[in-house]
Amino acid sequence: MSFHSMHRRQLIALATALAAAAVPGLSQAQGKLKVAAIYTVPFEQQWVSRIHKALQAAAARGDIDYKASENVSNADYERVMREYANAGSQLIVGEVFGVEAAARRVAKDFPKVSFLMGSSGKPQAPNFSVFDNYIQEPAYLTGLIAGGMSKSSKIGLVGGFPIPEVNRLMHAFMAGARATNPKVEFTVTFINSWFDPPKAKEAAFAMIDNGADVLYAERFGVSDAARERKVLAIGNVIDTQPDYPDTVVASALWHMEPTIEAALKAVKGGSFKAEDYGPYSMMKHKGSSLSPLGTFEGKVPAEIMAKVKAAEADILSGKLTVKVDDTQPKSGK
Repeated sequence: MSFHSMHRRQLIALATALAAAAVPGLSQAQGKLKVAAIYTVPFEQQWVSRIHKALQAAAARGDIDYKASENVSNADYERVMREYANAGSQLIVGEVFGVEAAARRVAKDFPKVSFLMGSSGKPQAPNFSVFDNYIQEPAYLTGLIAGGMSKSSKIGLVGGFPIPEVNRLMHAFMAGARATNPKVEFTVTFINSWFDPPKAKEAAFAMIDNGADVLYAERFGVSDAARERKVLAIGNVIDTQPDYPDTVVASALWHMEPTIEAALKAVKGGSFKAEDYGPYSMMKHKGSSLSPLGTFEGKVPAEIMAKVKAAEADILSGKLTVKVDDTQPKSGK
């Protein structure tokens, strides 16, 4: 090889390296993605804890550089989004149910940043994707159990706000309970807060005083009331049975990992676009599941568990579709 051809090759290699350094996408492709998350509630709140856990797992694997802010007020949300975007975050994750307009405005101002937001709205091109916890399938399964376990045929449901992501889970749960106990009556209360355990507990006490012997604990605080009054509870999003071994029979679990993995893959591959990531929460994607019975193994009637197992198999095979009803649920039959 001549000196000139060797020199020319070195120059090409140098030029390529300089070009990569000048284009952020090229230089960062081999490194960790910069991911930020913004939460309006504490990390331990059920819903947010699942997102935080999935992102922490990605960080522990070395896939991402993860930063997060908790307890961000709606008034501050836009400012924090802009700070993370200006700091070089490539993917920003959060929940914008109360700040839809502001969050979408930020996404428009940062078209090269990818946004994955818990939202009741639609995706917004080119870079604002949405997700929601579509865990109505395991919620239906927990309803089957609740209907079978209730002796008074009175079940209470305590929710945060009557928004689609809460409403659909309650409706699915109620449909399941009706399937195993056609006589069941429901009392539905919303506390108009995402994190107010004392208020949720107070609402649950009122339901127990009215004869409810099974409670749907969509919010923290409900299971505390159930434990104190020695009635049963059904959990939502996370498995709280270890904390309430004699109270929480089963839970509809949300696994955020499939959603996060799909988004990270898209950002890394340069193919992220405005999409609805909600379906990744469904059972066929392993985005949700029914918790093990644990301490209630053998305490749920065998015929009820046979119905649960059959329904679970039908959901996974596509034979059974759990209806998505986003309307506000009401008290009654």
